[in-house]
Amino acid sequence: MRKNAAILMSLVLLFSMLAACSGGGGKNEPKGTNAVESEKPAATEDAATAAPEDDIKNRKIKISIYYPLPDQVENRKLEDDKIKRFNEVYPNVEIIKSDWHYNPGEIGIKMAANEAPTFYNTFATEASFLVERGWAADITELYNNYEFKDQINPVLQNTFNIGGKIYGVPQKGYVVTTIVNKKMLDDKGVAVPSYDWTWEDMLNTAKGAADPKKGIAGIAPMGKGTEAGWNWTNFLFQAGGDVQKVEGGKVQATFNSEAGLKALDFYNKLRWDANVIPQDWALGWGDAVGAFAQGRAAMVIAGAEGPLEQALNQGSMKPEDLLTYPMPAVEKGGKHTGVLGGDYLIINPNATIDEQEMAFRYITFDYFSDKGLESLEKDIQARKAEGKYFIPPHINYFSPDSEYGQKMQAIFDKYDNVYKYNDESNSLLDGKPEAQYNTQDYYGAMANVIQEVFSKKGADLQAQLDAAAKLVQEKFFDTIKVE
Repeated sequence: MRKNAAILMSLVLLFSMLAACSGGGGKNEPKGTNAVESEKPAATEDAATAAPEDDIKNRKIKISIYYPLPDQVENRKLEDDKIKRFNEVYPNVEIIKSDWHYNPGEIGIKMAANEAPTFYNTFATEASFLVERGWAADITELYNNYEFKDQINPVLQNTFNIGGKIYGVPQKGYVVTTIVNKKMLDDKGVAVPSYDWTWEDMLNTAKGAADPKKGIAGIAPMGKGTEAGWNWTNFLFQAGGDVQKVEGGKVQATFNSEAGLKALDFYNKLRWDANVIPQDWALGWGDAVGAFAQGRAAMVIAGAEGPLEQALNQGSMKPEDLLTYPMPAVEKGGKHTGVLGGDYLIINPNATIDEQEMAFRYITFDYFSDKGLESLEKDIQARKAEGKYFIPPHINYFSPDSEYGQKMQAIFDKYDNVYKYNDESNSLLDGKPEAQYNTQDYYGAMANVIQEVFSKKGADLQAQLDAAAKLVQEKFFDTIKVE
């Protein structure tokens, strides 16, 4: 990744509080291709004990895969290379590229219509939601037979370890950061803040960089969709607050606390006191990141990889113009807490046993593989030839102290077109896991609150928080029974 192995190790230690999510299993037994196959144990890629006629390589199998979005040109090239290499090993498999990317509002329809791909992407927040509805296959046997399972990053894997069963495979993780356009600050003579910065530092930096008359924002917080609530939750965590608590088997909303009021008041100051957010503040993730990549906002709040990818490879910025900061602390000496999340791949429970096994083999095909490292290095070289940059994940699927992690870092160190994260910044990261229950629903409720605050000067902040907490409690949390 863009940091060294030592820094990754410190992140793992720092985030060790991440516990396995609670929740019940769903009805997701896979369809067997026949009675015999449904009883046979899942095979590993290296297991050759089965008779040749029973070898999965001798059966025609079709899987639909999660494929990068059209604007992710370099990532598509990398995936195409993986497909080619996978088919050289498994010529019996037909691979279909799926253009569907996970959406909480669409997954139920996709599953009911049997239109979901054989495996699909999702977020760390969705573990209990997907498992309880039976929309994630139980892949415990496949996972336990996997040769490198003990080297998977436990910080990430634990999220989809529910009740001792495995329901997802991690791709990568992140702690939410603030990406700063240093060039914009330099051009306006604004002092670059310390990595050990505070809310006041963020506010003053945004003030110095903003130029409302020219449509330049000092910071572009997300104000539309569930990402608005996700952005704001970082400040709730920094202020010492929580989204929910579990007592007596019940989930209780806690975000309308004193900490929540403090965090919402900071948003109010950004909008009305400092006037540093975009005038068209109803921005989703793509809008806010796009504004940053186009030089219309000096700061954006997100997992670092996406904004850096757009700014460097689509916005023609230079690495020296971009700084990745931890989230600011409320006060000097405080924690730089950011939401700890991740990206996962989930196997469709409606797929047959063979399809599920082949999907697992495809997902892990390049994991801990020298061929995967070779493909990665070729991608970095190809990007360099095209004047493009490679941005590693902040947290990868493997344990950072692993031999494989060190091999990957050695490749990153060879190239100047690999974005390098600052060690001091990384050392200050403090990851707090996302809430376990109905997280996207909570994010949506907070998006409405943020829109009210951004649109109406003098809004009653506590009343807005109380109303949102009441809504989330009665509509969602009261329906949950925690065993």
